Amino acid sequence: MRKPWVVLELGYVDSVVFPTLEALKRAYFGSHPDDPVILHRKELVNKKTPFTALQDTGVEQKFNDDLLAMIRNIEYTVFTVVIDKLEHQQKYQVWRFDPYHYCLLIILERFVLWLRRRSAVGDVMAESRGGKEDRRLKNSFERV
Repeated sequence: MRKPWVVLELGYVDSVVFPTLEALKRAYFGSHPDDPVILHRKELVNKKTPFTALQDTGVEQKFNDDLLAMIRNIEYTVFTVVIDKLEHQQKYQVWRFDPYHYCLLIILERFVLWLRRRSAVGDVMAESRGGKEDRRLKNSFERV
């Protein structure tokens, strides 16, 4: 299991990242402020609405090229945690921290230490995963 976090400066997101991403979504999927397109991996990969334009291999290649160029050109820091879930389960037979929540704890620690080294402050925004999973994640986050 691998859980990456991307760290961006909020002013930079507002002035560069958000407009760039919105322009990309508008160009390929007709995203509009009243009906914004959200880039969900599953729908993108399966080329489901609103990503049906990607069924054309030429459009898909151009979108992929443009998306990768955007990722190469923006400024960000990535934190990641990798855990072998099977080894984790075997090692901790009695005390078993949910692997996803264990990764949350470790990556939060790395983020806090990174902020301290820079005498900075930061916010954390977790990706929504669904009703029950969100509640479990919120409970875990509150414990940390």
